[in-house]
Amino acid sequence: MNRRIFLNHGTRAALTAALLPAVACQTTTDKKMTEKAADTAGPPAAETNSVETTANEAFALQEATVADLQDRMAKGTETARSLCEKYLSRIKAMNEQGPMLRAVIETNPDALTIADGLDKERKAGKVRGPLHGIPVLIKDNIDSGDQMMTTAGATALAGHKAKQDAFIVQKLRAAGAVLLGKTNLSEWANFRSSHSVSGWSSRGLQTRNPYVLDRSTSGSSSGSGAAVAANLCAVAIGTETDGSVVSPASCNGLVGLKPTVGLLSRSGIIPISSTQDTAGPMTRTVRDAALLLGALAGPDPADPAKLPSPTPLPADYTTFLKADALTGQRLGVEKAHLNGPPAVAALLKDAIAVLKAKGATIVEVELVKKTNPLGDAEFDVLLYEFKDGVNKYLASAGAAVHNLADVIAFNNAHAAEAMPIFKQETLIASEKTDGLNSAKYKAAVHKTVTESRKALDGVLRDNQLTAIIGVTTGPACCIDWVNGDYSTGVDFSSPAAMAGYPHLTVPMGQVRGLPVGLSFVGPAYHEGQLLALGYAYEQGSHKRAAPKMLRTVV
Repeated sequence: MNRRIFLNHGTRAALTAALLPAVACQTTTDKKMTEKAADTAGPPAAETNSVETTANEAFALQEATVADLQDRMAKGTETARSLCEKYLSRIKAMNEQGPMLRAVIETNPDALTIADGLDKERKAGKVRGPLHGIPVLIKDNIDSGDQMMTTAGATALAGHKAKQDAFIVQKLRAAGAVLLGKTNLSEWANFRSSHSVSGWSSRGLQTRNPYVLDRSTSGSSSGSGAAVAANLCAVAIGTETDGSVVSPASCNGLVGLKPTVGLLSRSGIIPISSTQDTAGPMTRTVRDAALLLGALAGPDPADPAKLPSPTPLPADYTTFLKADALTGQRLGVEKAHLNGPPAVAALLKDAIAVLKAKGATIVEVELVKKTNPLGDAEFDVLLYEFKDGVNKYLASAGAAVHNLADVIAFNNAHAAEAMPIFKQETLIASEKTDGLNSAKYKAAVHKTVTESRKALDGVLRDNQLTAIIGVTTGPACCIDWVNGDYSTGVDFSSPAAMAGYPHLTVPMGQVRGLPVGLSFVGPAYHEGQLLALGYAYEQGSHKRAAPKMLRTVV
């Protein structure tokens, strides 16, 4: 969940932070952090600022795309096993050592066995598709019916192993992907406390941003974002309710896609909201996002789509990817973002110049002022739906806790371990809700969905737009265990999240070494069109840069 949803409706004081990206963080954020990495009292000399100066150059799979990895396997220079071995070695070196990213919460003890089986298939002439043999990480709120746990990062669920794969994990396995492990996340997908710290979970501890280690990864798909950015895997899957794919993708220099709600099954994913939840790809390129989306998409009888879907859906989203896709397109730019923090607004203006040079027409629009007033209603929807969804999930999960009330009681009984930094105000508020038959809930969900779609559809229709662009979110805030998360001036996740519409973010540049993404938002089930626009922008801008793992900004 996007932390800004709390800031917007006053559950805690926001910090004005337009200039924060230019200063060092002052908070040491992890008792287990090494002395070297914890030295954040001020910017060190440039030549000593990197925790690991040679890691990127030495890694054989650095910035490798899915196509690169397939080419190596086809030529016999790599196998699915060798790819897994290299990524597992990389995780070992980066996750609990060196920069201590803590992006991966658990690796799959079956990964090499799975890879061996896929290598045998390839040797026999069977290649299932573009993901055959590709190592993939998934977020630790997605069920896998294997030896790994599914915990949403919570010690209350430690030891819980799902009875079967989530529907999207079944599709991944069928496509030939190797489930390499699970990623850390903001505990309970950032729906535990109004003072939470993104990227922290009681099971996985603090995930770090590989660009600048004392900065947030954002959340809640924190580990997925950091892992892909730092080349701990080829691609990863996150989940989003409001901002939890696109925000960490933006802050970690990635492509992130939140699909239309209903395009990807939610069965077997620990929920927040039946209205807004979806899984989504997190990758280093638009093409890889399109490949992963194609493997994941498809109807699940156990999870009927919330929006009417066109038939048939595209079988291959890469067919939309053309370098000239921006030619003749009309895009609306969120006017408020043009007047945001100066360094961020400058990136947006540079991006607009690229879009225009590639043939697009840009018009200013005002969307956020129409959707910002819906924040309180959205939060009510999530409070009601979280209790309902988690209770249903836990009732049949076979975990030690059987409902939300049990989770709250567990946290209280194990406060030192479960709640050493922030508490569980949001869980408690959700537990107090009185069910989905409540008039308050029905009014809130109607207001949120109806008004957000009306606003988006109206702006798109009235201005004859293919999509709306804006700044995905500001540069990453400091990891702050005293004050919690805070806004750095701008974000754009809520309109598409509330409407259930697709939202793509693509790297747009950096502020003081901190990545910022460019958002493309469009109508329901227009993922192909958004990927086309994002791909054309990506090919014209080339703003993705591998992280340097700096200790602080300079």
